Amino acid sequence: MTAQAKGPASYFPSIEKKYGRPIDEWKNLIRASDLTKHMELVAWLKAEHGLGHGHANALVAHTLAEQGR
Repeated sequence: MTAQAKGPASYFPSIEKKYGRPIDEWKNLIRASDLTKHMELVAWLKAEHGLGHGHANALVAHTLAEQGR
């Protein structure tokens, strides 16, 4: 039995389905950005890439947590 994803990662299947890009690609975009603050990155993903707030927030939260921020 596969464990159910929790927290921000629980959004990943729907993000990939809705926007057609793998999660690693989104994370690479976030890491490559000159922006550093959580809400700046969320706003950027929404404005530049058309993500919804919840999806952008989940990607940023997960990526920054991986980086220890």
